[in-house]
Amino acid sequence: MITLSALDYLFIIIFFSMTLGIGIWVSKKSGANSSEFFLSGRNMPWWLLGVSMVATTFSTDTPNLVTDIVRTHGVSGNWSWWAFLLTGLLTVFIYAKLWRKSNVNTDLEFYELRYGGKPAAFLRKFRAIYLGVIFNIITMSAVTLAAIKIGGIMLDLQPWETVVYAGAITVAFSALGGFKGVVYTDFILFFVAMGGAIGAAYYLVNLPEVGGVTALISNDNVISKLDIIPDLQNTEALITLLIIPLAVQWWSSWYPGAEPGGGGYIAQRMLAAKDENHAMGATFFFNIMHYALRPWPWILVALASLVIFPDLKSIQEAFPNIATNKLGHDLAYSAMLTKLPSGLLGLVLASLIAAYMSTISTQLNWGSSYIVYDFYKQQINPNASEKHLVAVGRLSTVILMVFSALLALCLQNALQLFELLLVFGAGTGLIFILRWFWWRINAWSEISAMFASGVISILLKLTPLGAILFATDTGLFPSYVQYPFVVVITTLIWLAVTFLTQPEHERVLITFYDKIQPGGPGWKQIKHKTQLKDSNTTSNVPSGILAMILGCLLIYSIMFATGYWIYGKTLQASIISIVALVSGLLLIKIWKKIKTNIL
Repeated sequence: MITLSALDYLFIIIFFSMTLGIGIWVSKKSGANSSEFFLSGRNMPWWLLGVSMVATTFSTDTPNLVTDIVRTHGVSGNWSWWAFLLTGLLTVFIYAKLWRKSNVNTDLEFYELRYGGKPAAFLRKFRAIYLGVIFNIITMSAVTLAAIKIGGIMLDLQPWETVVYAGAITVAFSALGGFKGVVYTDFILFFVAMGGAIGAAYYLVNLPEVGGVTALISNDNVISKLDIIPDLQNTEALITLLIIPLAVQWWSSWYPGAEPGGGGYIAQRMLAAKDENHAMGATFFFNIMHYALRPWPWILVALASLVIFPDLKSIQEAFPNIATNKLGHDLAYSAMLTKLPSGLLGLVLASLIAAYMSTISTQLNWGSSYIVYDFYKQQINPNASEKHLVAVGRLSTVILMVFSALLALCLQNALQLFELLLVFGAGTGLIFILRWFWWRINAWSEISAMFASGVISILLKLTPLGAILFATDTGLFPSYVQYPFVVVITTLIWLAVTFLTQPEHERVLITFYDKIQPGGPGWKQIKHKTQLKDSNTTSNVPSGILAMILGCLLIYSIMFATGYWIYGKTLQASIISIVALVSGLLLIKIWKKIKTNIL
């Protein structure tokens, strides 16, 4: 247990006061109607939404997850989530403007715009509960699990104490302030969280036991973990950590915050933007911060932890009060933070609280929007007044928090949950990408993909079938084949269902095309029957894909260059920095063209 000074408490009290104050300040306007409560009147600027996206994905479990990955697989293990940059930039340059143009209240409302009849209504209702409640509670429980571990190591708090203290304040300002309160507080939370992460990394790397960056990267426990690209000689690591994420995972898997084609709380922020260009700007700012700059403070702390706590035994010896079922490599991040001095400790604790509150408040508001718009209003009370819908939103916010906290008390490891969520969404991503540009996809395509992916994942994870097929050393196939296996089977199933079922009613398809104007050859059979049949509307997809490639080159180059500058490899860092500059200039040129086409 660490002892907090008066200065530490001052930082934390000021932070709590500001966040609660904002929630109370905007509560009256946020409660005016459901659009204000969930989308802030659709008038948000790109920079505020972009900062909110970054703050939301800070989370308390993210540095723990990165630490677990680095300690287990090395820096290159982060490609399991770095690969999602591709789908992030696909969202920026192709899907952001489509979402904003749809003008729906939630991304689930899209189902009854794109599809029709009872299958579309079922899909919207089911996913409102599946994503807004079940999936959302699981995601929030992982974040709360990280808070429990931080509270246990740094403040010697019991799990229930952390849940009560952290959850009560978060749910209070979330229920009061709605989406506007979330976004406004995110702006403060971002700078607090970023300052805390950078300050902690600088201090901990320069501890006498670590000896600074030069000593760190030459330490025997660290050398094998430094590679940004997996060892090309290690076939299994190369396939698992790089090839599968880049070749398959980014487009095939649904994961919160990295949905192919956009979705979830990212879609919520795009829908709240002033216009299509603001939606694009917000998502691009998020991606460049999320992937290029933010990971390195966490990575440095994870590497330093290998010097001070080289294995789980050393963590357990240093913190004997930690329950055995909560012991894991992800604890190393919190363990390192106990070595911070007074003042900086308070700032970092405030930053961790900020990360927790930002993520949970977003998840609560987003999940509540599904419950209100896509379930309650559709199925229970279609004639509910705006004030009544806001009241339901606030009540569902509290209920979601309670259930996620209870689940968090039963969990052990964030990385396990991350891997499980990836497999559960395997194979569904391609539909989310294609449904905007191919008229033949129908509601049954999505329903079949959703259930196929879930059932196959359960069979592989919870029955002997998984061990028979993919167990290490004894399985019929290498373990790294499991994810592509789920993707292939799921894709074959939904494609078969698509062609075996009737397409959507022509009237639904025509209405969708007239509203969204997606363009492209996938709508050739429908366009000639629409109001736009004589227009020369061309698809922005080719320019968007080129911008996506340049954007990936830019962001990965910044990420690599940052790492090599830190490692002291100046030649590689200089070359990659030049690549980043050139790709950035080319991207600006393409972006202007895309923006002109939108206007």
